Amino acid sequence: MSVITEDNVRGVGGENLFRDISADGDDITEIESMCMNCHLNGMTRLLLTKIPFFKEVIVSSFNCDNCSWSNTEIQSAGRIQDQGVCYTLKVKTKQDLDREVVKSDGATTRIPDLDFEIPPFTQKGALTTIEGLIDRAAAGLEQDQTLRRANYPEVADKIEEFIQKLQKLKEVESEFTLVIEDPSGNSFIENPRAPQRDEALTVTKFTRTMQQDMQLGLRADDDLEEEPVGNDIETMKDEVLGFNTNCPECNAPARTNMKIVEIPHFKEVIIMATNCDSCSHRTNEVKSGGATEAMGTKITLHVTDPSDMTRDVLKSETCSLSIPELEFELGMAAVGGKFTTLEGLLKDIKDLIVSKNPFTCGDSSSSDRLEKLQAFGEKIDKIIAGEMNIHFILDDPTGNSYMQNVYAPDPDPDITIEKYTRTFEQNEELGLNDMKTEGYENEN
Repeated sequence: MSVITEDNVRGVGGENLFRDISADGDDITEIESMCMNCHLNGMTRLLLTKIPFFKEVIVSSFNCDNCSWSNTEIQSAGRIQDQGVCYTLKVKTKQDLDREVVKSDGATTRIPDLDFEIPPFTQKGALTTIEGLIDRAAAGLEQDQTLRRANYPEVADKIEEFIQKLQKLKEVESEFTLVIEDPSGNSFIENPRAPQRDEALTVTKFTRTMQQDMQLGLRADDDLEEEPVGNDIETMKDEVLGFNTNCPECNAPARTNMKIVEIPHFKEVIIMATNCDSCSHRTNEVKSGGATEAMGTKITLHVTDPSDMTRDVLKSETCSLSIPELEFELGMAAVGGKFTTLEGLLKDIKDLIVSKNPFTCGDSSSSDRLEKLQAFGEKIDKIIAGEMNIHFILDDPTGNSYMQNVYAPDPDPDITIEKYTRTFEQNEELGLNDMKTEGYENEN
């Protein structure tokens, strides 16, 4: 069986053959292949395309004219993301069933209300809806029911009862929860309220375990973690460290540099920068280099003058931000850690919400949604130009974010800093509830 990768579909000279997703079928490749149902020949159609936030994918569709059997699936042809992603959706209305979903083949799908789970690599990747996921799960359970009814009637009755429970979820008589956990980071659930926050949808990112790396083929089965060499902090402060990686834009080999930097009157941070020689794409990210503070920090800046756009801002990877005047809130993992100016951060927000939104292009776009996002982008431009006064709020439960005080060492009249005690849910999300740093050596 041949495996299709991005390298296989690049032309001579490295020309990229992937194209943006659209309804046109000009570049569809047809391959005659054997039908797995009747074992006669059918036709497989392949489309190499790009879906925003899902990178390069191969959309394949098989149809057999002899037995009318058909099958569609999606295979990721891009890079595996740096972190895994977990989407938790509270399905409250029938409209939620129409949310578009990208599910990779390595994702785990769970419905905790029914104690139901679809393990990774048991289904092919799919571009579908919430209702489509439920129908697909029900069809998978129904597949061998005829054989079960003949040999194990009691088991067949129980599975039939469970299938009815799955189908009943589509009536949304009561709220239920859908969880998609993808170690590759290549799954996605639509937020129909973008750019506003979706109260029903929670997105969290996580670091893969060694077992998950092995499942994705990133580690050999006998690969052992090695102890870091030369990890003395004082020595690392004077050095720029580098490691090989892949460009997040074109997937070509690139190099990431990192350095520990101390911000005056604040703390240490780790600045990471990647520069791709192939496509000239550049990224920079800031990671907190210090400990989690005892209390969270909420920084509110009243933007009243265009000069506020030049203020330095350190947004940690655990910091969420909001603009009440726009009814806008962005979660902690959306734009990652940034050390930039307020203008640069606002431009990053506009790019993320308007330019890079996966539902503003191709078949997924709608005129109403596009107009709403364009209006949001125009408001961001007005803020940058100083034509609109707002309150810009940084809320960091770890206390590792910073807003420049241009009146230092005197207090800044436009900045309000509040310290607060983290909630149990915030500590749980940060992994602090189960962390024990004292007395652990006495436990058996």
